[in-house]
Amino acid sequence: MNYKTILVHCDASSKLSQRLEVAVDLAQRFDAHLVGVHVQVPMQVPAFSAGPVPTFDLFAAYEASAKAQYESAAGAFEKAIRGSHLSSEWRLAKGYHEDELFIQARYADLIVLGQTEPDSDTTTPRDLPETVAISSGRPTFVVPHIGVRAKPGKSIMLCWNATRESARAAAEALPFLMMADKVAVLIVDEKRLGSGHGPEPGADVAAWLARHGVSVTVQRDIAADANVGELILSRAADREIDLIIIGLYGHSRLREVILGGASRTLLASMTVPVLMAH
Repeated sequence: MNYKTILVHCDASSKLSQRLEVAVDLAQRFDAHLVGVHVQVPMQVPAFSAGPVPTFDLFAAYEASAKAQYESAAGAFEKAIRGSHLSSEWRLAKGYHEDELFIQARYADLIVLGQTEPDSDTTTPRDLPETVAISSGRPTFVVPHIGVRAKPGKSIMLCWNATRESARAAAEALPFLMMADKVAVLIVDEKRLGSGHGPEPGADVAAWLARHGVSVTVQRDIAADANVGELILSRAADREIDLIIIGLYGHSRLREVILGGASRTLLASMTVPVLMAH
């Protein structure tokens, strides 16, 4: 398995250049075709107004804003690939992000998105990374809005809880895992997670990865449900990890909303890229 088509979401974010730098590096590393996608959201007419709505003025303002955002995103993509000799293409999708992006992603091997920015004024939904990961069936690589300190993938942490989601994430991340210099498998509270781990938690996943040529170390930790995300970030910092791999929503979506959940904590507070799958 390899990533031969990589899709990168290109909005008008001020952090887009950081995301594109990572996407171009990944496309070069895996000799992949790079697809840049910009989503143009339809005009939203206010449902209620104190007086008559000047539709022409609203449409003119929408057109100007949409044109500016498109040109900003397209210009950033063109600048990022200039001189790279990559196989690439640019796409404009008209619709809503949650509809357009996951459809586009189904025809790619990996999708690169940006972490939600706290004060972003773009039309990008705040829950876009998890929505795309859940809906597309493709591994989703999320770049933190603070950028990256080093090219991701040399030092990896695989978060393992023996669930379907973690197995899917590990399988989807094999191209990264096989190229890494070091891989740490982190298991949290294995005694409370049932029998999926086998007699020695971590041994089975380490053996499976070893057959793919991946050498791993296994670390076991304990944390309360609400603190698993913080523990993952702490251990990643301790080990100088540059990429975290995690299965998205190991519990029900409702429980994640109520308790927060490790995946939500990572998406909110990530300091290194996160590769997730559902």
